[in-house]
Amino acid sequence: MIALASLLAGLVFGLGLIVSGMANPAKVLGFLDLAGDWDPSLAFVMAGAIAVGAVAFAVAKRRALSFLGAEMRLPSARYIDRRLVLGSVLFGVGWGVAGFCPGPALVALGMGEAKALVFVAAMLVGMGAFEYFEHRQRAPAPQAA
Repeated sequence: MIALASLLAGLVFGLGLIVSGMANPAKVLGFLDLAGDWDPSLAFVMAGAIAVGAVAFAVAKRRALSFLGAEMRLPSARYIDRRLVLGSVLFGVGWGVAGFCPGPALVALGMGEAKALVFVAAMLVGMGAFEYFEHRQRAPAPQAA
């Protein structure tokens, strides 16, 4: 049941990204172009998403289990560190250069958008590099014989 609910939620999310224009890099870049021909329409999409998310998190904080019986696992970190700031900057630069962020890029890839293929490939390489370096950093140092 949880897998079916996840599939339906993903389909609704993807459809929302298509209808709102978030899967269209030209529309996203128009929204990000504050100094040029700015398109503010995605601000309403984002405001709506924030409102829905705020209500959902308020409800989730009061529950130990989801409506389908799964354990609630909410983020616990409440601090801003260098990794968060650098990751946010990298995300923002990528979004501004490509006009995609991960969710809309996957939707655009499913729609056959060639630019999305390049973005998703670069995203996967970046995720792999992160995992590689994260694993190396956490691995114990080799002992000298």
